[in-house]
Order: sequence, then C-alpha cells, then structure tokens
Amino acid sequence: MSLLDYFKTKKEPNTAVTAKERLQIIVAHQRGEREAPDYFPQMKQEIIEVIRKYVQVGPDQVSVQLEQTDDNFSVLELNVTLPEQN
Repeated sequence: MSLLDYFKTKKEPNTAVTAKERLQIIVAHQRGEREAPDYFPQMKQEIIEVIRKYVQVGPDQVSVQLEQTDDNFSVLELNVTLPEQN
C-alpha cells in the first residue's frame, strides 16, 4: 500500500447501481407471480390458515412460492418462521 493509496477517497456504491439491482429483484419476483396458476393466491391463503391453526404466525412469517423448472416440474416452496418456544 503506497502513501497515495491512503489518501484516495473510497467511493461508496452508486445509488443508481443500487436502485437498478433492487428493480431487478422486484421484476424477477413479479415475473414469478405472473406465471403462477390462477388458483395459487387462494391456495397460499388456505395453507397459511392451516398453519395458523397450530402455530401463531403472522403473514410476514410465511412465504409460499411456486417455481417452474426446465424439466416441466413445479416446485412449491414453503418457508415458515416459527416463534421461539420458552
């Protein structure tokens, strides 16, 4: 490390780059929802209701996603953040 490197200002990430990355994430998420079948929102709600019968969780603690693979398979992914038991 030279003495001149010490005085160079470190650039923070450009806000335009950050905004672009966030927009790409949002667009990818919306594309995934667009390809979901018509019954998916109702099925998602029913799955959340069944989970709530057994565990007290909020809607932000349950994630249900449907992914299409290249091999003509559909994968239903369910993630539940369970509350800590004392």
